[in-house]
Amino acid sequence: MNCRAELNSLMPERDNEGYLLDPGDWSHALAPLLAHEDGLVLSPAHWQVIDFIRVWYSDTESVPEARRVIQHLAEQDGDKRAAKQALYDLFPHGYGQQACRIAGMRKPLKLMLDV
Repeated sequence: MNCRAELNSLMPERDNEGYLLDPGDWSHALAPLLAHEDGLVLSPAHWQVIDFIRVWYSDTESVPEARRVIQHLAEQDGDKRAAKQALYDLFPHGYGQQACRIAGMRKPLKLMLDV
């Protein structure tokens, strides 16, 4: 099965920008397919961010701000500036535009307000 056919068979309902309408529809099998749409292959570093987003959402029913993810990454290596750069290296189209979408979140409110 090609990636597009696999994506279509697994894909829950999304908005016109590719964000899931219900974060509860997300699965680990779906993330690589969403990443593929952006030309990304998920590494363990990508999964660290995605898993943090999913746990935060599970605990709070909200999407963590990028600063929370950066704090989490900085706890691993102790360097906040390097953590911020790593986040944007992993998701070059932006935290909200890529990381949150691949993690199955709804479109972040800030992005909706910027439109």
